[in-house]
Amino acid sequence: MAFLFFHTPRTSQPPKPISKSFTKRLPACNMRTHFSHPSQATHLSEDYKRSWREEFKRITSPSGSEPPHHEELTDDAFQKLIDRRGVDNVRMLIVDAIQTARAGHPGMALGMAEVGYVLYRHVLRYNPKNPKWFNRDRFVLSAGHGCLLQYVCMHLAGFDSVQIEDLKRLCKIGSRTPGHPENVVTSGGVEATTGPLGQGFANAVGFALAEVHLASRFNKPDVIVVDHRTYCIMGDGCAMEGISYEAASLAAHWKLNKLVLIYDDNHNTIDGNTKITVSEDISASFKALGWNVLSVDDIHDSMGSFKEALRSAVNEKERPTFIKVRSMIGKLSKKEGTSKAHHGTFDEDDVKMMRSKVKWEDRDPFHVIPMIHREMQVQAECGEVSEKEWSSALCSYQSNYPREAKEFQNLLKGGLPPGWENSLPQWSKSDPIDATRGYSETCLNSLAKALPGLIGGSADLASSNKVYLQNYDDFQQPESPWGRNIRFGVREHSMAGISNGIALHGSGLIPFAATFLTFSDYMKNSMRLSALSHAGVIYILTHHSIGLGEDGPTHQPVEHLAGLRAIPRMLVFRPADGNETAGAYKVAIQNRSSPSVIVLSRQKVEANLEGTSMDAVERGGYILSDNSGEELPELILIGTGSELCLCEGSAEQLRGEGRRIRVVSLVCWRLFDGQSREYKESVLPAEATRRLSVETGSPLGWREYVGKEGVVHGVEDFGVSGAYLDTYKKFGYTVGNITRIARSVLCNHN
Repeated sequence: MAFLFFHTPRTSQPPKPISKSFTKRLPACNMRTHFSHPSQATHLSEDYKRSWREEFKRITSPSGSEPPHHEELTDDAFQKLIDRRGVDNVRMLIVDAIQTARAGHPGMALGMAEVGYVLYRHVLRYNPKNPKWFNRDRFVLSAGHGCLLQYVCMHLAGFDSVQIEDLKRLCKIGSRTPGHPENVVTSGGVEATTGPLGQGFANAVGFALAEVHLASRFNKPDVIVVDHRTYCIMGDGCAMEGISYEAASLAAHWKLNKLVLIYDDNHNTIDGNTKITVSEDISASFKALGWNVLSVDDIHDSMGSFKEALRSAVNEKERPTFIKVRSMIGKLSKKEGTSKAHHGTFDEDDVKMMRSKVKWEDRDPFHVIPMIHREMQVQAECGEVSEKEWSSALCSYQSNYPREAKEFQNLLKGGLPPGWENSLPQWSKSDPIDATRGYSETCLNSLAKALPGLIGGSADLASSNKVYLQNYDDFQQPESPWGRNIRFGVREHSMAGISNGIALHGSGLIPFAATFLTFSDYMKNSMRLSALSHAGVIYILTHHSIGLGEDGPTHQPVEHLAGLRAIPRMLVFRPADGNETAGAYKVAIQNRSSPSVIVLSRQKVEANLEGTSMDAVERGGYILSDNSGEELPELILIGTGSELCLCEGSAEQLRGEGRRIRVVSLVCWRLFDGQSREYKESVLPAEATRRLSVETGSPLGWREYVGKEGVVHGVEDFGVSGAYLDTYKKFGYTVGNITRIARSVLCNHN
């Protein structure tokens, strides 16, 4: 039988549905247990073996003789040959993409080709026809520079998001194969945007946390609806970054046994061999943290050893698993084993040599062995079967547990039940004064009752940030994995990275992460990736200004607001009272594809500053008060947060002197910038050029709103230790001083 129907054109389009003769070699799909039945044999039909015969003729034995006929090979030995040829094809596609793009990072991708192939062919549970299927396994490439390995494997596995043309357009503007993985660009199959080293590892911990949390809340003894694993590949660079240590410590503490971290131990970083920077035993470090530690020393010669390690990981019931894989960076090339292989192209002689090593000499670039698509489709078929089984289980779940099923399905649809916003509190003038962190605490606990997906915590500052959800347990394994309070400890950076993973898990969980505003610098890269990844994390940052007082300038943020506001897509709120705090939460919860930062005070402010509005916050800026009538205001005072009341106090004094004064709350710059020109003109008329902004932070950025003739009152140096009222007075944040500056603005324009 010639099997001509297996021919695949060089465009490498996904194959047609597999034939009946081919399906005879499909294994029984018991993907829920993955490797639980290693004795289960894969039957390879004689027709299928014959389809590989011509390809195997290319491969000679070490003695130069032809390989044995397929009739002489056991099914296991035949499968090993198939897998080896599949890895060869992966490597050649990597080389072709690099050479075509004249850019990229081939080293890690070539060195870990066996790992990528085994994961996508034998391990991961996924359905490329429905890549967002909830109960799929999650795979995160923390070593994002090796993205070509993921792109090639996704293409061979049948994901529509990576066609052969996408491989040909690596790193090109508008392509679905950017230089590092982006979940928004390659939306079907890439779970998280990675590249900054260590971030993906923290994301993977977030994915694993989300899985165990939801499993404990919704699984029943007779029906399992949440059951998937998280796999992550990291490299030497990831291991060096501090975020990885933080994430590894938490993963072990939380006993996230469904997390498998695969360490690409190739002994190289960009600057050279790791011996110039690393002396510790990485495996021993993970073992000390409480991980199940395994080693694979012969990945290039025996993929079976890696499969055995994965089988051991699946059988581990208490600890996350760390698998050290000794690999050769730039495998096959002349740069093999050196830092030169990390990035860059290969010369023509090197490409010719690599092709010769795997018997690829007469093949055009981007060739895919026709049977490889068919081979990879085995795993896709298993994924389809698993999704059907899961859908059937979900139907049973709906019948037997209607209340839980309703909540679970609401989460999968986004986690926002109808009318949730009605749970937000409103404050009146008679309510006692508090810090905005106190109003935030009331909002959070009200929202927790209405939003079953709300989950989060603080970097060891829950009582100070006031973010603890009352009447809800702590997330801990095995005591209370259903808990919605996450104790991150003093680990700001991994807290943010883990929160990104929770948000990107796709299960409707709404993560919040809290610390002091000044410590946001510890997690800035993760916060930036929240915006780039469209991850709707809510960052709650308290102690927002020099008003912190006694702790002094080390804890008093000055430049932080400017830096956070500069991040694209990030919504930064600085509410002035209880009503604006509630409004900030309303917008933050609604925006599931954008991160939000809610910046809160330690010092007390009014619960209801007259004129504030919860609903007006969604416009970013609005008129708090104005006595101008139909005329233009003589002066516009613009404030945020705890300084808005100073603007209002100054306005009252100036109005008593017969002046027309408008006070504007600019609670969120980005939202205000997004309003219509007409609305912005109605709040800040172009002809009203006398303006004064008041905020206890860097003046950077305020010129946009006060104009060339306006005045910015900000803090241009670090703060000082002292009682907060004294600190405010020292830096000129009193009603009297604001009024003095305002009079000078008015006089200078007369």
